[in-house]
Amino acid sequence: MYQQIADTLRDQITDGTLAPDAKLPTEAELKEKYAVSRETVRKALAMLVNEGLVISARPQGHFVRRRQPMVFRPQAEFRKRPYSPEMDAFMTEFSAEGREPRQVIEVSIVEPPADVAKRLHLGAGDLVAVRKRVRYLDGEPFNINDSYFPLSIVRDSEIMRPEDIGRGANEVLAELGYRQVRALDELYVRMPTPEEARRLDLGPGTPVAYHITTGHTTEGKPVRVAITVLPGDRHVISYERQREVPEEEA
Repeated sequence: MYQQIADTLRDQITDGTLAPDAKLPTEAELKEKYAVSRETVRKALAMLVNEGLVISARPQGHFVRRRQPMVFRPQAEFRKRPYSPEMDAFMTEFSAEGREPRQVIEVSIVEPPADVAKRLHLGAGDLVAVRKRVRYLDGEPFNINDSYFPLSIVRDSEIMRPEDIGRGANEVLAELGYRQVRALDELYVRMPTPEEARRLDLGPGTPVAYHITTGHTTEGKPVRVAITVLPGDRHVISYERQREVPEEEA
C-alpha cells in the first residue's frame, strides 16, 4: 500500500499537480485518506525522499523539491571562454546565470590510487598533486571534481595552491610545456561510496555518474586525470557531437 501512495504522489509531482515547493498532505491526512497506518504513510514519504523528489522539513512537513539541475558539458573543457581574473570557469558561468556558486578546494601530495596511476603511466613510488573540489550551487553541494597531476611537472606551480585558477589548470599545464590536445572521457553510473555520499550530503538511494577524463599532450603523454562525481538528481549531462564531413562531400 505504501508503494501505491508513493506512486500517486509521484505522479502528481511529475504532472505538476504538486508544484515545486508545494507542501504535501500531512501524515494524518494521508493516513485518513488511504485508511492505512502512520507507519505505511511514513514508508511512502521515505521513498519519495530517497528518490530526491521530496524534502522533509520537520516539523513543518514534507515539500516538493525544487529542481534546478546543472548542465554538465564535458566537451566544453578545452573551449576558449572569457573568464574573470578572480574566478574560474565554474564560478564565472554560474554567477552569470544568477546562481550562487561556491567551491571548497583542498590540495595535497599523495600516492595516487591504482586507477589514476595506471592512467597517468606512473611507476611505483611516483607521487601526484591532487586538487580536491566540492562545488556548491545556492548552498547545496552539487558535484565533486578531483584532479590528479604528476607531481614532477606541477611542483611549485599555481596548481599547488588551494584557490581558484582564473585561467584554469589546463592553461597552467600548457605554460609548463604540457598542453593537452586530446582527452579520453569515461562515464560510469553507480551508487556512491560512503566518502562521496558524505562530501555531497547525499540521501540514500541516490545514484551518481562517475566521469573520468584523462588529458594527453601532442606526444601522447597523460598529464591530468580529472574525476567528477555527479549526483543523478542534480545534473543533466550534455554531449555535443559533430559529424566529420568526408572531403568528397565538402
